[in-house]
Amino acid sequence: MSNDVIFAAAYREHYWAVSRYVARRLDGRTGEVEEVVAEVFTVAWRRRADLPEAPLPWLYGVARNCLANAVRGHRRRRRLLDRLGNDRTAHGRHIVAAPDSEHPGAWVHDALARLSPADQEVLRLAAWEELGADEIAVVLGCGGRAAAMRLHRARHRLRAEIDRMRPPAAEALPEEHRHG
Repeated sequence: MSNDVIFAAAYREHYWAVSRYVARRLDGRTGEVEEVVAEVFTVAWRRRADLPEAPLPWLYGVARNCLANAVRGHRRRRRLLDRLGNDRTAHGRHIVAAPDSEHPGAWVHDALARLSPADQEVLRLAAWEELGADEIAVVLGCGGRAAAMRLHRARHRLRAEIDRMRPPAAEALPEEHRHG
């Protein structure tokens, strides 16, 4: 099978998975998703001879690099706008979430947000992209054992954050409040 045919098959099979991967990481910046996904597949086209037999983890690795470039570019543009005085607050445009806009499970996202970016990414690869340690290793560019250890440690740190966020247990209440 030619490299062109292999690329076309990878594109058809994995376009939406890569799009979802990118969209989840560009939280709220949907205008950039298509641009980043296009860059991912442009890189994949240029490197189509390098596409592995199971290309999705490899494509996630490319997407991770493209996202890093997009984030750096976004930050540069924000700094420039801030220096020019054209930030959103200067134009009176504020985005305020309604008090009832909190969705179920928001506490998980809060706990996740308290972790390092590296921990967040390895957990997202496991949970959102449903990758195993060997596939995560491909995305992160490390060995399988290292990926498994990163995932284990990130899960441990997430559990610790969740435990810190929990309200005090019933045992901490005085006796008269325990039995209602």
